[in-house]
Amino acid sequence: MFDYDFYWSMVWAKFPMLLDGAFLTIQITVLSVVLGLLAAIPLALWRRNGKGTLALFAGAWIESARNTPALFQIYMAYFGLGAVGLHLSSYTALLIAIVFNNAGYLAEVLRGGLEGVAPQQAPAARSLGMNAFQSFTYVIFPQLFRIIFFPFVNQVNWALLNTSLGMMIGLRELTGATQMAQAESFRTFEFFLVAAGMYYVIAKIISLGALTAAWRIFRD
Repeated sequence: MFDYDFYWSMVWAKFPMLLDGAFLTIQITVLSVVLGLLAAIPLALWRRNGKGTLALFAGAWIESARNTPALFQIYMAYFGLGAVGLHLSSYTALLIAIVFNNAGYLAEVLRGGLEGVAPQQAPAARSLGMNAFQSFTYVIFPQLFRIIFFPFVNQVNWALLNTSLGMMIGLRELTGATQMAQAESFRTFEFFLVAAGMYYVIAKIISLGALTAAWRIFRD
């Protein structure tokens, strides 16, 4: 029989610590996605070009990000760079590692989206008198946005969950704060159950927000 006495009062007493960790988790998630997307745009274009040093650089970044564990990437940012004299805080190391990871995945999402837009679209727009900026803004981007929207949202949730690895380098994001709270109270099950629920709620808010936005944007 399941025999366990729950002590939720301990969770409530330390709940502000979990909230602080959750806010830090959300902050790192947002920053890593924004910076990752900014890095992914040139990576996708260089990889799509397929020639020269920049294409090789983009290929190495993307393959490394997608084919090595995120925890390894975090360790390389924190311990690896520290070994060569570049000492980063836990926050900075985690952010850099998740930006690196996001950029690799988002570059492929963007490249796949660009491949999904018919190549005749740009010349057709130019033949109507549009310049390059107008053809991308009014013709290419709306089609690209529709293709990449949901893969992008999935990557946001992936980044959110990857922040939990910050615990391994001493960062008190949500998982790190949960680990600290349970270590002080010895109530492992309650704290990690609540933390799992908090991750679930944040991820569902992102997903439902994306579905609502998609309904409004794509309903035509």
